[in-house]
Amino acid sequence: MTTPRPIRFIRRGQPVQLAGIAPDRTLLEVLREDLGATGTKEGCGEGDCGACTVVLGEARGGRVHYQAVNSCIRLAHSIDGMALWTVEDLAEDPLIPSSCGGGLHPAQEAMVQCHGSQCGFCTPGFVMSLFGMYQNHVCQGREVTRALAAEELSGNLCRCTGYRPILDAAQQMQQLPRVPVDEAALLQQLELLALDGSALEPDLAYIAPTTLADLLAARAAHPQAQIVAGATDVGLWITKQHRRFDRLLDVTRARELRTITEQAGQPANHLTIGAAVPLADAFARIESHWPQLHRFAARFAGLPVRNSGTLGGNVANGSPIGDSMPLLIALGAQVELASTRGSRRLPLEDLYTGYRQNVMAPDELLTFIHVPLPQAGEHVAAYKVSKRFDDDISAVCLAICLTVAQGAVAQARIGAGGVAATPARARQAEAALAGQPWSAATVERAAAALQAEFNPISDMRASGAYRREVLGALLQRFWLETQGGQQPVSLDQLDAEVLA
Repeated sequence: MTTPRPIRFIRRGQPVQLAGIAPDRTLLEVLREDLGATGTKEGCGEGDCGACTVVLGEARGGRVHYQAVNSCIRLAHSIDGMALWTVEDLAEDPLIPSSCGGGLHPAQEAMVQCHGSQCGFCTPGFVMSLFGMYQNHVCQGREVTRALAAEELSGNLCRCTGYRPILDAAQQMQQLPRVPVDEAALLQQLELLALDGSALEPDLAYIAPTTLADLLAARAAHPQAQIVAGATDVGLWITKQHRRFDRLLDVTRARELRTITEQAGQPANHLTIGAAVPLADAFARIESHWPQLHRFAARFAGLPVRNSGTLGGNVANGSPIGDSMPLLIALGAQVELASTRGSRRLPLEDLYTGYRQNVMAPDELLTFIHVPLPQAGEHVAAYKVSKRFDDDISAVCLAICLTVAQGAVAQARIGAGGVAATPARARQAEAALAGQPWSAATVERAAAALQAEFNPISDMRASGAYRREVLGALLQRFWLETQGGQQPVSLDQLDAEVLA
């Protein structure tokens, strides 16, 4: 096996090049062991606690796109061609005006002023999430509300100070003198990095093609290579299962797979989402058509995971507790599979053949997800039940798309997660609804059918009996929420009251 080509990135306004980095080493390992950047902490090693958070900057459409990510599961080679900030860099980066001379960045100063740190182990991760928030919101003239801060910090855990002073700090940042990154200078540096001829050298250890055609050719040539996108699952195989990979195929550099388009088609207009689009971007586009799905999408892990993980990766992974698949099944999504032999489409629910097994051939990749746009008379909702409200794995996930015409159910699609070996479509419950009056009696019969349709297991998250009970209760809740009049108090409202 050849040695991977060097990793090149911008740090503190200067290009950095690291050679001899194994393809399966994580960014956190390289930061702490190779660069001595020990301010970035190692906590859970699975993208859950946020102590390892760093910020990446990527050139997109003439601007720098900032994203806080978990370095503990992010592969080092994946940041090639990007800018990187760790907690040490905020006071040392010449591209941040106030940082020259060792002054604190507003994200750090706000934590000091609001007493947001005690033991300090989690503090670097919080500061980096705040830095990402600062660049994406404060520097763009957008207000950091209490609810926004709580949402974007949900991937950072604290057990000392508590969250109140940290949320105070998030809002305090916008009261301090504004010191954005010098994006013009940074873009120039990133462009010079992109022109570096070494990026064109073949790499048989960490393969990262920049076009779909090259990606499919690489898949055909190396069918045994481990596919990787954001590494939010593969990273855990490395850190928790201690698996090693000599050859990795990164799908996130293929330009075609990083796009979202709206297309006309039959039977409906639809979104076409590239498989390498980060979850955060994919959910944002879906929410633009279904605003009621925002809280559900925000509960998918924490923001650093959504910034790294991709929609295509979540779907191809096929975990029965993956939250995006029940929603996409309910919305009638199709997946597109491609190889050098051609491409094919199929309903998402038909992708899976068993636990983490699917119909893809060894030379195929999941390339696009096609999501029909909303239709008149359509009601859509998605529910997640878990032990912890934020940053947790579902015990049960249920998504419903229902079309009502003249008081009767014209069409129903229901996706369920956490209740079978794969994400599943609840066809029996759909049949109990189709053509029936949209009434309490119909819902009661459909809820019974939904409960009988699945035989969920019992595990540490919930018992099988609890899961079946929740399935029926969620369908009942959906019925109540479609009835208008006095709506039940939503969790969003309760959040707002608690955070105020």
